[in-house]
Amino acid sequence: MSQTAAVPGRSFFGHPRGLATLFFTEMWERFSYYGMRALLILFMTAAVAGENPGMGLTDGNAAAVYGLYTFFVYLLSLPGGWVADQIWGPRKAVFVGGVIIALGHFSMALPFSETFFLGLILIVIGTGLLKPNVSTMVGELYPEGGARRDAGYSVYYMGINLGAFLGPLACGYFGEGINWHYGFSLAGFGMVLGLIQYRMGTRHLGDAGVFTPDETVAAKARKFYLISGGIVVAAAAFGFLVKTGVFDLTLTEIAEGLGSSILVLVGLFFAYLLFFSGHTGQERKQLVVIIWLFILAALFWSGFEQAGSSMNLFADRMTDRQFGSWEMPASFLQSVNSTFIIIFAPIFGSIWLALARINRHPSFLYKFGLGLLGLGAGFFVLAWGAANAEPGTVGITFLIVTYFLHTVGELCLSPVGMSSITKLAPKGRVGQMMGIWFVATALGNLIAGLVAGDIEAMGFDGLFQQVAMITAGAGGIALLVAWPLKKLTGGVE
Repeated sequence: MSQTAAVPGRSFFGHPRGLATLFFTEMWERFSYYGMRALLILFMTAAVAGENPGMGLTDGNAAAVYGLYTFFVYLLSLPGGWVADQIWGPRKAVFVGGVIIALGHFSMALPFSETFFLGLILIVIGTGLLKPNVSTMVGELYPEGGARRDAGYSVYYMGINLGAFLGPLACGYFGEGINWHYGFSLAGFGMVLGLIQYRMGTRHLGDAGVFTPDETVAAKARKFYLISGGIVVAAAAFGFLVKTGVFDLTLTEIAEGLGSSILVLVGLFFAYLLFFSGHTGQERKQLVVIIWLFILAALFWSGFEQAGSSMNLFADRMTDRQFGSWEMPASFLQSVNSTFIIIFAPIFGSIWLALARINRHPSFLYKFGLGLLGLGAGFFVLAWGAANAEPGTVGITFLIVTYFLHTVGELCLSPVGMSSITKLAPKGRVGQMMGIWFVATALGNLIAGLVAGDIEAMGFDGLFQQVAMITAGAGGIALLVAWPLKKLTGGVE
């Protein structure tokens, strides 16, 4: 029997006490992640002179850094999950990941460009270790599965959004209002608080995350450390060659090359699965649907993740944030999406349940289309606000309405994404298809950074209008093809 079940009367909103440990671990990690992210592109584009000096990067270079950073945050969830499964176990992976994240934020707190980029690298590595494995342990608290596990994940999801709400407010107040590096420091202290309560609450986790090594662990660890060391050396050598001019590449060109390489690799992987892996006809049909969902998901996140880049710059430069004698920091608006998620996630859950009771529940294929339409509608509103506007004159309502529409789109698409992928995946390919979902998210984040870099050439109104047309158009196409594609799903809902 697990420790959670062995302690009568100790619960967290009717759930195992261990859920509180993981709830607050993830809450503080998201506090640190979104708190720092709210400052990231503002700091990089801020002038190097003044009361609160930044890095003075161009919009294009800053957006490329932002895209590369968020790309690797999601991509490293794949090796992070493997390390937990094969070498360390989830409990150790989460703690070590949290320590590395905290070190990354404190590294960014130092006023040097070298420590800034080192901090980004450390946060990427730490998040890759922590984030997928906290989620895994939540599921392990409910060995019986069923509706109670789903309810547990709903409570856990609220922790994610509570951290995403608080982080930009706290870090933005100190970082944007006083000194950027104070904000980065506060993000680090938030992660430290998460680690302290994680350590103190480990006794409530029962068997969740417990790892029993076998005789192959040592060999796997040596191989992993060797490969990781080789990658680090290769990346350092590449960076040195770029910096010294041997490779004449810009940050944008590096990001574009990386994105193209990922697309080619994903295409080759799906070609192998479709034509050479021996899957049945029905499994191949379901793989076609997964490919379609991959494309739609990458498009959705490429628009949605403008929140931390182009939309953050729009809030800073174009929005009227003056309330009497107080000007609200632009980073505060990064909390709007999480506020709407906290309010509307339960409402949407109730709507889907009500529709299911009368057999009107839409297929996930339709939900993906609706999600993209919501995203596109938000950008049309923002393009309207940006048209012919002078700096500092756009009403804050435009951004709030945009975030509301984006939240509606997120609630239509994101919750069903992983679930539909696991249901459609051929037998023995579930883990690989989950990896594909993370790659779609990572690719969308990379594209988001590259798209945001076009602000200088297109202006805010042109950029937002272009994103609106592409995402809304994709949503319309998704709705049109949902019915014929549904025939390929084999009855998966």
